[in-house]
Amino acid sequence: MAWVFVICAGIFEIVGVIGMNGVARAKTLRSFATLFIGFAFSFTLLNLSLQTLPMGVAYAVWTGIGAAGATLVGMLLFKESKDWKRILFISFIIIAVIGLKLTS
Repeated sequence: MAWVFVICAGIFEIVGVIGMNGVARAKTLRSFATLFIGFAFSFTLLNLSLQTLPMGVAYAVWTGIGAAGATLVGMLLFKESKDWKRILFISFIIIAVIGLKLTS
């Protein structure tokens, strides 16, 4: 169950970053709510995962999912660069997260 928690925490981190982008664009109640709710769920689920998983592994997976996910969301929703080098390095992050799962 700890792996489910840390994966969901990473997904909610992406939601929080989407809210952060919304706040940067227009300071609306919706964007602030998305930011705060996303990060609140993210930190809560990360905390639950730390009850079982080693801190280094949980944190690395959480940040990896957040970083790769936020970059992909930026490319898909916010028209950020889709350069092949960005995609290559995002792939490295995803491979590293899978490697941590397989070795833990």
